[in-house]
Amino acid sequence: MLQTKEGQTVPQVVFHTRQGNDWVDVTSDQLFKGKTVILFALPGAFTPTCSSTHLPRYNELAPIFADNGVDDIICLSVNDTFVMNAWAEDQKAEKITFIPDDNGEFSEAMGMLVDKSDIGFGKRSWRYSMLVKDGVIEKMFIEPDLPGDPFQVSDGDTMLEYINPQAEQPKRVTIISKPGCGHCTRAKKVLTDKGYKYEEIVLGTQGVSFSSLQAVSGRGTTPQIFIDGALIGSADALEAWVATQG
Repeated sequence: MLQTKEGQTVPQVVFHTRQGNDWVDVTSDQLFKGKTVILFALPGAFTPTCSSTHLPRYNELAPIFADNGVDDIICLSVNDTFVMNAWAEDQKAEKITFIPDDNGEFSEAMGMLVDKSDIGFGKRSWRYSMLVKDGVIEKMFIEPDLPGDPFQVSDGDTMLEYINPQAEQPKRVTIISKPGCGHCTRAKKVLTDKGYKYEEIVLGTQGVSFSSLQAVSGRGTTPQIFIDGALIGSADALEAWVATQG
């Protein structure tokens, strides 16, 4: 049974990191002492849920967490520093500190080291998140002890709801574009000028075609903009929508 460590101090561990061409040892005190820190732990770098949802959402919410007094957000996994550095570069999660729990010492001291041999991973961290203030664990969200890799409570939105239920969350914006599209450039400028961060899906890359565009939007022109899952439409439609936002 996975037990909470709320009210306890974080384990004292030395993490072996590679920064540039140098080995740099980082201690628990350096990460947590005198700070308010969110740590979320996951089974492995480059794995599907970790890469598609868990990590990106924390990175997306990082400015909101900062506005609510969080000094740093740490992503921890039982991987070596080279794997974690490669994953950080791949994910472009510049607002997250990646920490390698290479031998699982921190995870074991947290009571979160589990055997994932059934899927070929060996010893890995269970998925959880926690809020740490000055080295003391205030709150933990531990995924339920169920088969597989449950992902129900350690997400960024749950943590933000705990820290500040009234916090205004950033809108999720996606733009489907194509190379050389002037209206796409105009739409992206509107989003940027208004401070909206967006994900761009470019037709002709990663298997995305005009058929894909029509399937998700019902339309065959670019750009097509989605905000919080709702289709806004073209660049003109986006400008009209922005005008209603005040």
